Amino acid sequence: MLIPLVAIGALMVFGSGDDSADVSATATATLFELPTSKGTTASLEQALSESDVLLYFSMGVGCDGCFAQIPEVADALRARDITLMPVMVQDGELVNSVAQSWGIDEPILIDADLSVSEAYGMLGISGHTDRPFHSIALIKQDRTVALVKHYNTMFVEVADMMNDISLAG
Repeated sequence: MLIPLVAIGALMVFGSGDDSADVSATATATLFELPTSKGTTASLEQALSESDVLLYFSMGVGCDGCFAQIPEVADALRARDITLMPVMVQDGELVNSVAQSWGIDEPILIDADLSVSEAYGMLGISGHTDRPFHSIALIKQDRTVALVKHYNTMFVEVADMMNDISLAG
Protein backbone atom coordinates (compact mmCIF):
# COMPACT_ATOMS: atom_id res chain seq x y z
CA MET A 1 0.00 0.00 0.00
CA LEU A 2 2.91 2.35 0.66
CA ILE A 3 4.54 1.72 -2.72
CA PRO A 4 1.82 3.53 -4.74
CA LEU A 5 1.95 6.47 -2.31
CA VAL A 6 5.73 6.70 -2.58
CA ALA A 7 5.50 6.57 -6.38
CA ILE A 8 2.90 9.34 -6.47
CA GLY A 9 4.99 11.43 -4.09
CA ALA A 10 8.10 10.93 -6.22
CA LEU A 11 6.22 12.05 -9.33
CA MET A 12 5.03 15.16 -7.53
CA VAL A 13 8.54 16.05 -6.35
CA PHE A 14 10.63 14.96 -9.34
CA GLY A 15 8.18 15.18 -12.21
CA SER A 16 7.08 12.60 -14.68
CA GLY A 17 10.09 13.02 -16.94
CA ASP A 18 8.23 15.18 -19.45
CA ASP A 19 7.77 18.81 -18.44
CA SER A 20 6.79 19.88 -21.97
CA ALA A 21 5.42 23.35 -22.25
CA ASP A 22 2.23 23.86 -24.20
CA VAL A 23 3.41 26.08 -27.04
CA SER A 24 0.96 27.40 -29.58
CA ALA A 25 2.00 27.64 -33.21
CA THR A 26 1.53 31.39 -33.01
CA ALA A 27 4.05 32.00 -30.21
CA THR A 28 6.64 34.51 -31.38
CA ALA A 29 10.27 34.19 -30.31
CA THR A 30 11.83 36.91 -28.20
CA LEU A 31 14.86 38.27 -30.04
CA PHE A 32 18.05 38.78 -28.05
CA GLU A 33 21.77 39.38 -28.26
CA LEU A 34 24.01 37.75 -25.66
CA PRO A 35 27.73 37.63 -24.92
CA THR A 36 29.39 34.28 -25.57
CA SER A 37 31.98 32.19 -23.82
CA LYS A 38 34.42 33.25 -26.55
CA GLY A 39 34.12 36.97 -25.76
CA THR A 40 31.96 37.72 -28.82
CA THR A 41 28.23 38.32 -29.05
CA ALA A 42 25.53 36.24 -30.69
CA SER A 43 22.18 37.41 -31.96
CA LEU A 44 19.10 35.24 -32.41
CA GLU A 45 17.95 37.53 -35.21
CA GLN A 46 21.23 36.99 -37.10
CA ALA A 47 21.11 33.22 -36.61
CA LEU A 48 17.50 33.09 -37.83
CA SER A 49 18.49 34.91 -41.01
CA GLU A 50 20.49 31.77 -41.90
CA SER A 51 18.41 28.85 -40.58
CA ASP A 52 16.03 27.61 -37.92
CA VAL A 53 17.60 27.71 -34.45
CA LEU A 54 17.57 25.35 -31.51
CA LEU A 55 18.16 27.11 -28.19
CA TYR A 56 19.59 24.53 -25.80
CA PHE A 57 19.30 25.78 -22.22
CA SER A 58 21.28 23.74 -19.73
CA MET A 59 22.64 23.75 -16.21
CA GLY A 60 26.16 24.42 -17.45
CA VAL A 61 29.23 24.22 -15.22
CA GLY A 62 28.95 21.29 -12.84
CA CYS A 63 26.93 19.19 -15.28
CA ASP A 64 29.15 17.02 -17.46
CA GLY A 65 26.18 15.89 -19.56
CA CYS A 66 25.46 19.49 -20.56
CA PHE A 67 28.90 19.82 -22.13
CA ALA A 68 29.28 16.24 -23.36
CA GLN A 69 26.27 16.41 -25.62
CA ILE A 70 26.86 19.82 -27.24
CA PRO A 71 29.04 18.46 -30.09
CA GLU A 72 26.71 15.51 -30.71
CA VAL A 73 23.61 17.74 -30.79
CA ALA A 74 25.39 20.29 -33.02
CA ASP A 75 26.30 17.55 -35.53
CA ALA A 76 22.77 16.12 -35.58
CA LEU A 77 21.27 19.59 -36.08
CA ARG A 78 23.75 20.53 -38.82
CA ALA A 79 22.49 17.55 -40.80
CA ARG A 80 18.99 19.10 -40.56
CA ASP A 81 20.16 22.65 -41.34
CA ILE A 82 19.33 23.88 -37.83
CA THR A 83 21.73 26.10 -35.89
CA LEU A 84 22.48 25.18 -32.28
CA MET A 85 22.73 28.02 -29.77
CA PRO A 86 23.64 26.56 -26.36
CA VAL A 87 22.77 28.85 -23.43
CA MET A 88 24.28 28.77 -19.93
CA VAL A 89 24.16 31.31 -17.11
CA GLN A 90 27.58 31.13 -15.47
CA ASP A 91 30.60 33.39 -16.03
CA GLY A 92 31.74 33.26 -19.66
CA GLU A 93 35.41 32.62 -18.85
CA LEU A 94 34.48 29.72 -16.58
CA VAL A 95 32.12 28.27 -19.20
CA ASN A 96 34.82 28.66 -21.87
CA SER A 97 37.40 26.90 -19.71
CA VAL A 98 35.11 23.94 -19.07
CA ALA A 99 34.00 23.86 -22.73
CA GLN A 100 37.63 23.72 -23.88
CA SER A 101 38.30 20.80 -21.54
CA TRP A 102 35.48 19.00 -23.40
CA GLY A 103 36.95 19.97 -26.79
CA ILE A 104 34.09 22.36 -27.57
CA ASP A 105 35.16 25.20 -29.84
CA GLU A 106 31.80 26.74 -30.63
CA PRO A 107 30.66 29.68 -28.49
CA ILE A 108 28.16 29.16 -25.70
CA LEU A 109 25.76 32.01 -25.05
CA ILE A 110 25.97 33.51 -21.57
CA ASP A 111 22.64 34.57 -20.03
CA ALA A 112 24.10 36.01 -16.82
CA ASP A 113 21.02 38.05 -15.87
CA LEU A 114 18.66 35.14 -16.70
CA SER A 115 16.54 37.41 -18.93
CA VAL A 116 16.56 35.09 -21.92
CA SER A 117 16.03 32.00 -19.78
CA GLU A 118 13.08 33.73 -18.16
CA ALA A 119 11.65 34.95 -21.49
CA TYR A 120 11.57 31.37 -22.76
CA GLY A 121 10.15 29.86 -19.53
CA MET A 122 13.30 27.93 -18.68
CA LEU A 123 13.47 28.71 -14.96
CA GLY A 124 11.76 26.72 -12.22
CA ILE A 125 12.09 23.42 -14.07
CA SER A 126 12.92 20.45 -11.83
CA GLY A 127 13.34 22.84 -8.91
CA HIS A 128 16.02 25.04 -10.51
CA THR A 129 15.10 28.71 -10.10
CA ASP A 130 18.64 30.04 -10.54
CA ARG A 131 19.42 28.39 -13.88
CA PRO A 132 17.81 26.24 -16.57
CA PHE A 133 17.83 22.46 -16.25
CA HIS A 134 17.87 20.70 -19.66
CA SER A 135 15.45 22.36 -22.04
CA ILE A 136 15.15 23.29 -25.69
CA ALA A 137 13.25 25.82 -27.75
CA LEU A 138 13.02 25.33 -31.51
CA ILE A 139 12.69 28.67 -33.29
CA LYS A 140 11.69 28.75 -36.95
CA GLN A 141 13.07 31.37 -39.32
CA ASP A 142 9.73 33.21 -39.23
CA ARG A 143 10.27 33.62 -35.42
CA THR A 144 7.61 31.03 -34.59
CA VAL A 145 8.39 29.03 -31.46
CA ALA A 146 7.70 25.56 -32.81
CA LEU A 147 8.67 23.59 -29.70
CA VAL A 148 9.58 24.06 -26.06
CA LYS A 149 10.58 20.89 -24.28
CA HIS A 150 11.93 20.33 -20.78
CA TYR A 151 13.80 17.08 -20.21
CA ASN A 152 13.76 15.78 -16.67
CA THR A 153 17.08 13.96 -17.00
CA MET A 154 20.76 14.77 -16.61
CA PHE A 155 21.62 13.57 -20.13
CA VAL A 156 19.21 13.95 -23.02
CA GLU A 157 19.44 11.20 -25.61
CA VAL A 158 20.13 12.94 -28.91
CA ALA A 159 17.82 10.54 -30.76
CA ASP A 160 14.98 11.55 -28.42
CA MET A 161 15.71 15.24 -28.94
CA MET A 162 15.84 14.83 -32.72
CA ASN A 163 12.55 12.92 -32.64
CA ASP A 164 10.92 15.74 -30.66
CA ILE A 165 12.26 18.27 -33.17
CA SER A 166 10.96 16.20 -36.10
CA LEU A 167 7.50 16.02 -34.54
CA ALA A 168 7.50 19.82 -34.16
CA GLY A 169 7.98 20.22 -37.88
